[in-house]
Amino acid sequence: MKRHIPRLIVLALLLQMASGCESTAQVQQTSEQTGAATAGQPGGQKQLAKQPEQALPFSFEVKPETFELFVESGGSRERASEPLPARRVENLHKSEQEVSWNYPDDKLQVKIAKEADHLQISLTSTGAESFSWPQVKAQSYMLPLGEGKWIPAADKAWQSFLREESLSFSESFSMRFFALNQEKFAIFYMVDNMFNNTLDFAADPAISMQFTHEFPSINPDKSYSFRLYVTDNDPVQIAGLYKQIIQNQGEFTTLAQKAAANPNVEKLYGAPHFYIWNKTFLAEDDVKWAMLAKKLGKDFTNWLVKLLVANKEDGQESIAQLKEIMKQDYVAAYQRKAILNGFNYALRSRDFYNPQLFAGIADSKAKALIAKGVEQLDEVELYELNKRLLKSVLQDAVPAVEQWGDTDSLKLLQKMQQAGIARAWIGLPDWTAAYMKPAFIGQANDAGYLIATYDSYHSIHKEENPDWNTAIFADKSLYEKATIAKKNGEKKGGFLQRGRLLNPTLSLPSVKQRMSEIMGTGVRFNSWFIDVDAAGEFHDDYSKEHTTTQQQDMQAKLARMNYIRDEWDMVIGSETGNDFASGSIAYAHGIETPVIRWSDPDMRQNKTSPYYVGGYWSPAGEIPERYAKQVPLKDEYRHVYLDPAYSLPLFKLVYNESVITSHHWEWGSLKIKGEVGTRMLGELLYNVPPLYHLDNRVWESNKETIMRHLQVWTPFHQKAVQRPMTDFAVLTKDRLVQKAVYGQDLQVIVNYSSKDFTYENKLVKAKSALIIDGSITRTFQAGVE
Repeated sequence: MKRHIPRLIVLALLLQMASGCESTAQVQQTSEQTGAATAGQPGGQKQLAKQPEQALPFSFEVKPETFELFVESGGSRERASEPLPARRVENLHKSEQEVSWNYPDDKLQVKIAKEADHLQISLTSTGAESFSWPQVKAQSYMLPLGEGKWIPAADKAWQSFLREESLSFSESFSMRFFALNQEKFAIFYMVDNMFNNTLDFAADPAISMQFTHEFPSINPDKSYSFRLYVTDNDPVQIAGLYKQIIQNQGEFTTLAQKAAANPNVEKLYGAPHFYIWNKTFLAEDDVKWAMLAKKLGKDFTNWLVKLLVANKEDGQESIAQLKEIMKQDYVAAYQRKAILNGFNYALRSRDFYNPQLFAGIADSKAKALIAKGVEQLDEVELYELNKRLLKSVLQDAVPAVEQWGDTDSLKLLQKMQQAGIARAWIGLPDWTAAYMKPAFIGQANDAGYLIATYDSYHSIHKEENPDWNTAIFADKSLYEKATIAKKNGEKKGGFLQRGRLLNPTLSLPSVKQRMSEIMGTGVRFNSWFIDVDAAGEFHDDYSKEHTTTQQQDMQAKLARMNYIRDEWDMVIGSETGNDFASGSIAYAHGIETPVIRWSDPDMRQNKTSPYYVGGYWSPAGEIPERYAKQVPLKDEYRHVYLDPAYSLPLFKLVYNESVITSHHWEWGSLKIKGEVGTRMLGELLYNVPPLYHLDNRVWESNKETIMRHLQVWTPFHQKAVQRPMTDFAVLTKDRLVQKAVYGQDLQVIVNYSSKDFTYENKLVKAKSALIIDGSITRTFQAGVE
């Protein structure tokens, strides 16, 4: 059954707003003072706006020769853009409400029109390949970097982090604006054309930003534009203004609307997010290792060795340890892992069945599958056959095939239910894990959980690797005929520079084929996680056969997410979750904690560094180090990524009741050493689902920590996620006590500091949260790590 929900109206952002009336909108001034520090001015008085969607009235002045722009409001005048080097100006036209001119040497036309409450600023190329404007400086910035950041221009750590940094606007900014905090007011730039933009930072000595737009030769749209507003120095008003704009443009879809189309969306309310790592047929505790060597036999071992040769390095290690245990009366831990890796590789092979070797098999289900024809089996059937074939060899050295891998799958789910987890989102590393244990998917459904597979249509590989099956496509012509080319004709490399990037405009037939194949096996997924598609990573494809602009790239990514959502009734999630995708997805991983400093070699290459995050590979049945290993953060990164003093809930103030956002899977709730408690408090304040990587070992080690948090977080999230975030306030000068309000009367006050704090005659202990739900209060103590 097809279900359809309101779409994200993407094209509206790509059009300039038509000129409106010439009167200046007046803003209702606020009256309630909270005694808190504002986002722009620590220690000042925060004003709660009665109508945060309204901007402040202002006038403007521009100097065409240098494109220096000034705005004036309430008797205060501020520079909205720094002067560029002086240029020759032609065709200058001025009126009371409009200024336009040309830069003949730059081949650029500029037009600034005063609308009712904003400036409409348009720049059009008549031959320019790129242009840089505006260049801005401010006392501090409010930027939707991920969830949101307040960045003081004089902050040394931020200066070090941003110096000479160049960011893709569509990828790094979760929403399409940036705001400058000046002395008396904020200047808010909304970007109309989100594509082909770069923000370059300097720190000379204070932080400044320069916005550059490229005009690709393949794109007929030769313009970019901004709407400039003046607001209070208040993240609530800035986010409220942005929300009002997108609502007026029909671009806002609530979770309630999404749930009306697919009731399973409601299963996200109060649901923590778990990646469960059970991508293995046999687990270590399934095998009676003392019996193994005697059961294998010479003929079967020789056959297994032939299969494992294709597994290159890993296969050679498995072969070596199989031979070694034949000479021993024990099996060491490292040998067990190597042998399990060998079994798990071989059991996925369509060549595992050898008619001579298994001529006398008695298992009736195996015989029926063999009779059907091995080549005709889908993967679930193939794995079922191969498990039964191996069972016929290992006999009582392993349990019944229905019990293989239960410790990290069915038994783990039972433990979660027994602990009181009534709702959960569960993600698998890929759909192969479901094929290995389809009963696990069924049990997750029966428990009322959402169960999803990770999927990706980003990279395509020429050489197929079953452990990277998202990069394998049935249509083998795609690698040459459907991949993205740079301006010079060179193909763009895929993730980790492996393979190539698949052009999303040519991907939908493969999406349909993959979905039909996976769902045709009978696995009961009810959710789907698609890597990259909501991350704002857009590409221009200069291939002559399939020239594609970044806008077309985005539209194709939305189309394939919408197809999976609507045709297969899936609760859709994706990486990051930038707001262009807010109408398509229900949840996202990455906005709250993004990938931290990808370029730092201590974190990514230097395996002896204490900051090394770990690799992607793992022994059979174990969570990869990249996700399981706890690591500290360098002080600079902690300051930038985690310090609550610099965080703002900009995305939540706009999208709290529209998209549920959590951490990137590389930076789950337990990943950062010394910060688990701080992140728990943030998950309450910002209404963020905790994200965990689980197997039985991690569950047993951390269940007390997890459940103590969920007992408070789950009922809070269930209520808060169905309401808008209506207010946010910083309550102390050090910015370490903060308050968020959801709807009318659901408040959470978090004290990140080491000192107790009193809020409205209620004690908020150090490192704790106070939740006020009408007349009911609850507390959560994070503790000290």
